[in-house]
Amino acid sequence: MSTNATSKMNVSALAIFSLSLVTTLLGEESNGPVITVRKGTSQQVEIKAIGGPQGAAASSVLKNDIELSGALALGDATSSTIIVSGTAATGSFDALATDKSGGVVLKKNYSGETRHTVHQFTNDLIETVTGQKGIALSRVAFVADRTGHKEIYTCDYDGARALQLTHDGAISVSPALSEDGRRLAYTGYQSGYADIYLVDLASGARNRIIKFPGTNSGAAFSPDGSRIACTLSKDGNPEIYVTGISGDSPHRLTRSRGVESSPTWSPNGSELIYSSDETGGPQLYRISTEGGTGRLLSTGSGYNTQPNWSPDGRKVAFNVRSGGGFQVAILDLDSRSTHESVAEGLNPVWGPDSRHIIFSRGTGLYLFDTVTGRETRLLTDLGQISEPSWSH
Repeated sequence: MSTNATSKMNVSALAIFSLSLVTTLLGEESNGPVITVRKGTSQQVEIKAIGGPQGAAASSVLKNDIELSGALALGDATSSTIIVSGTAATGSFDALATDKSGGVVLKKNYSGETRHTVHQFTNDLIETVTGQKGIALSRVAFVADRTGHKEIYTCDYDGARALQLTHDGAISVSPALSEDGRRLAYTGYQSGYADIYLVDLASGARNRIIKFPGTNSGAAFSPDGSRIACTLSKDGNPEIYVTGISGDSPHRLTRSRGVESSPTWSPNGSELIYSSDETGGPQLYRISTEGGTGRLLSTGSGYNTQPNWSPDGRKVAFNVRSGGGFQVAILDLDSRSTHESVAEGLNPVWGPDSRHIIFSRGTGLYLFDTVTGRETRLLTDLGQISEPSWSH
């Protein structure tokens, strides 16, 4: 299925307005991305022809970055308030963004591989125009079973350059990327038991860092990358612990009769939110990383799992069970209100902009814009896909 909708409007330079999109488009199954748009906010950008030997490749990446950003949208000479031009050669990208009057919005020379330099420019343009972080340089890790085993894969934020990271021939699950995207932790069963492994993505070096008797699973990096939160059952019951980055000095946080899982860090690293079934169906709890008693978060649902804290600290995305399936819901921590965002999806994770979510559904990996309601299929053809993680 391939659907897309666009809306164009005139806006003053460096300002963002919103409008409702009422068009619904349906199509047949195809190998291209699947896009659904419900409503939108965007600033229009006209892309002039990018010159140089890498111009065509740079233009393609740039257009896709803008379309996925949500904060910007492709426009023409009539609707656009920003005009982008440039020259792309092997190892460099000279980019220029101007407003309608010719005033320079952003002018910069980037060195490096074409996709990377264009992603850098897109992020810089979004931050210049909106003041918000872009997502174009971020990385995603996930689980897929194309080989017949659950293995860990990585890809760019837009689904490009998918790469199989593990070749364990066993169960490899629960990948977690560090904030800077340089390290990955995951749960592997190579030893016959659930242990936590740490991978340096630049060198490929891998170490088994947590291997206590029982279950060791669900690692999550602290925002500063110095600690790991995870579920350990070394003392009998699956509880939340915080360890050093090498699995050292485990500090137990929870003490209940239930199963605690899926810890996610607050942006300042002082708290965790996790799922626990100590009162029956799994619910979300909030606890200080110094210890204490977990506080129940009211979501209005009797079954809540897989929480993920947004980088701005204001929202938590999580799964709720409805009927025989799972929905993606968002809890606003300020208003304490919950709303459903995706009717069917698993393991939602926030992007660096606290606007986009990536989740899995069957054989697909999807990007969801929580502001516009736009849903884009990023990946398929890798078997069942699950448990995405997103660098910030």
